[in-house]
Amino acid sequence: MKRHAVGILIFDEVEVLDFAGPFEVFSRTRLVPGADSRRNDDSAPFDVFTVARTRDVVKAIGGLRVVPDYAWGHAPLIDILVIPGGFGTRALLKDSPTIEWIREAAASASQVTSVCTGALLLAKAGLLTGRRATTHWAGLDLLAALDPTIQIERGLRVVSDVVVTSAGVSAGIDMAFTIVENLCGRAVADETARYIEYPRAVTAV
Repeated sequence: MKRHAVGILIFDEVEVLDFAGPFEVFSRTRLVPGADSRRNDDSAPFDVFTVARTRDVVKAIGGLRVVPDYAWGHAPLIDILVIPGGFGTRALLKDSPTIEWIREAAASASQVTSVCTGALLLAKAGLLTGRRATTHWAGLDLLAALDPTIQIERGLRVVSDVVVTSAGVSAGIDMAFTIVENLCGRAVADETARYIEYPRAVTAV
């Protein structure tokens, strides 16, 4: 079974649930149902890891400290790229190395996604040009200003237009389930939601 490599970018002042929510969904997905299947990776369709500029400790919003699995230059090839948000995205909008890394990682990925204001970084990288997209409600106007060609979807939690974007914080869980359903089927997505006791009711549009 070929596993999909899910690479989640993290950075100082990243929103915790923005990266931890998708991490939980992807890392707990199994093709074989039941609690016992989660005790090993035999039927896991995803390999999930965090990646940052360096392997130095990242300080997330709220003070949570996280050691990235990989630095940019040493990460495995990423199939599914997840760009989370948080207050730290504002500084990264002016950080050329980060924007260029996102462009390069996206170019070789089969699926690009964002959570919350991670969409701002995708817009800055030119990856949302001419597409429908969303972000945290407080960042919608900034997203529109970064690229006026983006069709802003203000009332949706998950928007799929080649790139899959999601609204704020907890909406990243819905985004991840959208990807799981697309790749593994509705039954696997629903069974995973049941396992983590998440009331899944949102589909991407």
